[in-house]
Amino acid sequence: MSRKRVNVLRTSTASMKKCDVAIAGGGVIGGAIALELARAGLRVCVFDRQKPGQEASWASAGIISPAPENPGMIATVELGKRSAALYPEFVALVEEISGQSTGYRRKGTLETIFSHDAKAELSTIIALHHGLGLEAEPLRAEDARELEPALSDELEAAVLRPGEASIDNRLLTAAVFEAAQRSGAEILPARRVKGIWRDGARCRGLLVGNEKVEAPRTVIAAGCFSGMIEGVSAYAPVKPAKGQMIALRADNLNIERVLWSEKVYLVPRNDGRILAGATVEYVGFDKRVTAGGIEKILAAAIELAPGLKDARIEETWAGLRPDSADHLPILGPTDLEGLLVATGHFRSGILLTPVTARLIREWITEQKVSVDWERFSPLRFLSAAARTSHRTPA
Repeated sequence: MSRKRVNVLRTSTASMKKCDVAIAGGGVIGGAIALELARAGLRVCVFDRQKPGQEASWASAGIISPAPENPGMIATVELGKRSAALYPEFVALVEEISGQSTGYRRKGTLETIFSHDAKAELSTIIALHHGLGLEAEPLRAEDARELEPALSDELEAAVLRPGEASIDNRLLTAAVFEAAQRSGAEILPARRVKGIWRDGARCRGLLVGNEKVEAPRTVIAAGCFSGMIEGVSAYAPVKPAKGQMIALRADNLNIERVLWSEKVYLVPRNDGRILAGATVEYVGFDKRVTAGGIEKILAAAIELAPGLKDARIEETWAGLRPDSADHLPILGPTDLEGLLVATGHFRSGILLTPVTARLIREWITEQKVSVDWERFSPLRFLSAAARTSHRTPA
């Protein structure tokens, strides 16, 4: 009788899924982490509640710009610069392994200024960018319109950021997952992660449906759904920030660069479409496209490039970005042995994909990273007492 029980136990253990790294979340960041780790020789499993790449990765505009949108984003500039510098190599690798295009365009960004105090604003922007080690060139309105004739006559000045790029995020996500699979990663769609498998001060893997997945390393990369995974919310208190988008097609209008104003951005695609976006709305997990959101985007887009008033609307959609309390990414190990977090990228998910994947791979394989990521630690959200306790030597 005792022998039978032992046999049952062995059968149960043998049927349990095991891997070196279990990743919760099938967005482009989860896929890129899987690609890096699989190429390093690790057995990687990626779990997603649906087909991978259907959430924020699918809804993004694909802008690759480390320039801060506001003072609160300055903390991410160095990380963004490192990631933008990795992009050419990252794209070449993904395209070579997958055999698919990513729609990468390194044609720069034009930041537009409509203010009547344009001279002072231009001077401030240039000084800020140069102080952060970012390329930025001041342009007179006529010079900006010579580069991009679609720009409004109301333009007062502009800033050219020549080294910036954009990418077709949907093509990129598909190519990343194809490359990850070809490199040996196992992608498991329609497998909802319920929680982490916690054993004392260790994370032993994931709870997927009614099963346990055993892995010495677990990565939470489930975007705005990360905090809904049981046992994770203390490290990844993220909430969804809705963004509505429009795809336009204008037969007689050509835009080469990303165009940016205070109210809207326009992102040209290789297929001739022009993406316009995006709103930032805190309305929970509501992804409905609204008349007010579309009106706001269209009005700002036509103000920036008046020729768009005759453009056809080809598609509208909304996505949910993962936003943290301080709007900064949540990256790195937790105080649970084996548990890492890679979420909270807010509006910079596509930009930060290569560097996030690189850092997570470095930590898992080398226990050290090439960029200081302490500022983005998941431990910053724990209470002061818990943080003090964690740092006190045993």
